[in-house]
Amino acid sequence: MSNRTVMAFDFGTRSIGVAIGQEITGTARPLLSLKAQDGTPDWQKIEALLNEWQPDLVIVGLPLNMDGTEQPITARARKFAQRLHGRFGVAIQLHDERLSTVEARADLFERGGFRALDKGSVDAASAVIILESWFEQQS
Repeated sequence: MSNRTVMAFDFGTRSIGVAIGQEITGTARPLLSLKAQDGTPDWQKIEALLNEWQPDLVIVGLPLNMDGTEQPITARARKFAQRLHGRFGVAIQLHDERLSTVEARADLFERGGFRALDKGSVDAASAVIILESWFEQQS
């Protein structure tokens, strides 16, 4: 395992969660949630995040159905990943994100009840789960 900084995105059409982590520790933390207009983020904010954190790798959650088949948003997440690579030249990997939002909601609720379940917190927590799941798969 190397000491890479890895950023993760939980793509959504209205909100995109972002997390950052270190491969050597296999841990991640939420950064923020970015607003999106029909899946289009504020690319300047993403560029600022990439410049600030300078990740060695970016993970984009790939939303799949429980049986592993693709759904309409799967293609949009792939397109988002391609645009990240095309605009900023960052290395990208896609990672299965099934149940990450469900897990994030349960964890946030356990820690803070309904007040903790605002959309931004859930999306950023989902990005953490995606990233930590990716770390686990690497070891």
